[in-house]
Amino acid sequence: MSSVTGVSAVDSLPDDDGRPPLLGDQASTGRLGDRLFGGAATGAGVLVIALVTLVGVFLLWQAIPALANNEANFLTSREWNVSGDNPRFGIADLLWTTVLSSILAMGIAVPLGVCVALFITQYAPAWLRKPAAQLIDLLAAVPSIVYGLWGVAQFTPFIDPLQQKLQQWLGWFPLFRETSITATIFVISLVLAIMILPIVTSLSREVFAQTPAPHKEGALALGATKWEMIKTAVLPYGRPGVISAAMLALGRALGETVAVMMILSTLAVGTPFNPSIFNGGETFASRIANNASEFDSPQKAGAFIAAGLVLFILTFVVNAIARVVIERRKAFTE
Repeated sequence: MSSVTGVSAVDSLPDDDGRPPLLGDQASTGRLGDRLFGGAATGAGVLVIALVTLVGVFLLWQAIPALANNEANFLTSREWNVSGDNPRFGIADLLWTTVLSSILAMGIAVPLGVCVALFITQYAPAWLRKPAAQLIDLLAAVPSIVYGLWGVAQFTPFIDPLQQKLQQWLGWFPLFRETSITATIFVISLVLAIMILPIVTSLSREVFAQTPAPHKEGALALGATKWEMIKTAVLPYGRPGVISAAMLALGRALGETVAVMMILSTLAVGTPFNPSIFNGGETFASRIANNASEFDSPQKAGAFIAAGLVLFILTFVVNAIARVVIERRKAFTE
């Protein structure tokens, strides 16, 4: 007979590697595993989206009553008085300090991280690559409070002479206007740059190391120098990864709390606005942490939650922009 229990003789022949094909329960078990894995992956993705959505809804729900009672413009006011029956609070100062310190930290960490990643992947000898990468990655394991203690005790006094010189040379420009403050936005930006440097370096190193060898060899075969090969083959291939690393690092800088709270000098109420990087201030995260003891009423808690909502939206927008940039870059390269 050419068939046994509904299976043809052709179907019962061994595969090319000599093994009989999967039949009956074995085949169905493989398909079941695929379905289980696919379901688990889908469930994990849905869970993450649900958690982010719930956090946003919670913040919005808690912030709306406080915003409804606010008698100042929440986006443009520099006041922060959440007590009494006539609260007046705004986020203008918090937004400026948060964005300025994060952008300055990014301007330092991203170029430095990319250069370190290029050195490790393209220039360093084989025996040095792994130890150098591990040494940079160790910075990510240092707790924020250690950075804060180091920044207060050692780094701020060390960097103050440089601040004084920069204020003397560039004080004519509003962004570098002279102040009498030592623990400034400039100092915390340098500390944040050190904190986010491992993120930028690690991710950039990974994408640079994955550059196809034929791309690099082709550039060298056409007579390109080492730098020209990196510029034409390695950097274009790794650009989406560098953008992703930069946006991930920016999210870390925007939300850093403990180190900022410990290092950055807070300003007295009513202090005139000064855009200088040598000024003090508070970020969203440090303002919330510094005033956690005031969460003794729904109105006060709601005001700080409203500030946290702005930080949540800001971080979400940054990541969304990064995703759009990366997708457009991929479409262009393809």
